[in-house]
Amino acid sequence: MMDFINDHENVLLWLAIGSFIGFIASILLIPWIVTQIPSDYFTHPKRQRYLCCQKPKIIRLLFIFLKNILGVILVLGGIALLLLPGQGILTILIGLIIMDFPYKYKVEIWIIKHPFILKAINKLRSKVKQRPLVV
Repeated sequence: MMDFINDHENVLLWLAIGSFIGFIASILLIPWIVTQIPSDYFTHPKRQRYLCCQKPKIIRLLFIFLKNILGVILVLGGIALLLLPGQGILTILIGLIIMDFPYKYKVEIWIIKHPFILKAINKLRSKVKQRPLVV
């Protein structure tokens, strides 16, 4: 075991640094992102159009691709944060909100309807004087 640690010292150092940065980022960014979700986000039967829907098709596709990449990174990071210190479930929820995939809305509703999660999110929102999420 010590041979492995000695052989991969640099990799383990970068993993520790990355984990620390992810932990700090989740503590700082996830609460801010959760408070930016409109309170009626989960009550719309249809999702809103993209901000760049007036742009050329290549720009829209690039925007969707980059959004999905960011969402996948957040979902994978959230899964890792379930085992590491951090806000894993909230990070997964934010990643799902950002991404586009079939039945996304049903998955979001399923997650947000868990009383523990909805209560935690609404508590964060009340601290910054935002209206609670309506499901």
